[in-house]
Amino acid sequence: MRKLECGVRNFSDHDSSPHTENLKPLAMKLIRKLADFPDQLRGGALTIGNFDGVHLGHKVIIDQLKQFAVAKNAPLIVFTFDPHPVRILRPDQTPPPLTWTDRKADLLADLGVDAVVAYPTDRQLLQLSARDFFQQIVVDQIGASAMVEGPNFYFGKGREGNTDVLESLCNENGISLKIMEARIEGPDLISSSRIRNLISEGDVDQASSMLTQPYRIRGMVTHGAGRGSKIGFPTANLDAIDTLVPGKGVYAGRSWVDGRAHWSAIHIGPNPTFGDQLLKVESHLLDYDGSLYGQAIEVDFLSRLRDIQAFDSADQLQSQLKIDVESTREVGRNFSG
Repeated sequence: MRKLECGVRNFSDHDSSPHTENLKPLAMKLIRKLADFPDQLRGGALTIGNFDGVHLGHKVIIDQLKQFAVAKNAPLIVFTFDPHPVRILRPDQTPPPLTWTDRKADLLADLGVDAVVAYPTDRQLLQLSARDFFQQIVVDQIGASAMVEGPNFYFGKGREGNTDVLESLCNENGISLKIMEARIEGPDLISSSRIRNLISEGDVDQASSMLTQPYRIRGMVTHGAGRGSKIGFPTANLDAIDTLVPGKGVYAGRSWVDGRAHWSAIHIGPNPTFGDQLLKVESHLLDYDGSLYGQAIEVDFLSRLRDIQAFDSADQLQSQLKIDVESTREVGRNFSG
């Protein structure tokens, strides 16, 4: 058996688990290796999956996990993969992620998860049979007392393990198991793939209705052409974005700078008014005064306002931007998150 090494760091001060004096409350932990998996977390209620985006279907699983945690006085543990296994097996078919690892852990912490194992995926892990994966990860390393999964759960080499295999292995090891029904929104199932398609099309409004928090990207602020400043609407130009960029359009949202949120009008696409066809991601922070160059910021998308369009003059563009700003303020007034 391969030894699985471990390192642990505190992630946040969040703790919403129903622990008693037998298990003192823990700060949320993001665990990237397993050899030193804390004894205090052993015996936990466990779920395994990618949890990309952390949507309402995932919340159903976590809510059931909480019930097991209450019954067993155990911590809530999510085991996920970093990177996604598809990136190892079929890198040319890897979809852009909806969340980065720390963001995923933060979202799961908000749902009450005590620890997230972001296991460093490699081919050796992916070659484990379903039985070996279950024995090494679920039993030997985590010591799970309960598991919750969705109906489309697969594990082990070639996805040989399904929910029937999981049920058999859990029965052999005295582990409680609950398979949840898929969450449906409209005519279709809620899934990361469906949400990814909506965001690609610019439909962040419908995507947000399926997510536990508004869709967010992050990037580094770089120098742009400076046209926004000249017409009274300076923008932060984002580069090095490592998650899915929404489709072209103008959006209302929030930009996070040093932990503080600023309502923002966000432009994704070219600037046809100036003959600039390069796709850019630009955020105009309302009522913000200061330089952001060289800083990493995060941007939430709350609602799509309009399509990208060419204007006959800078004055016409300026008039439309004023409308966009007021529309953004209105979205902000109505936003309850």
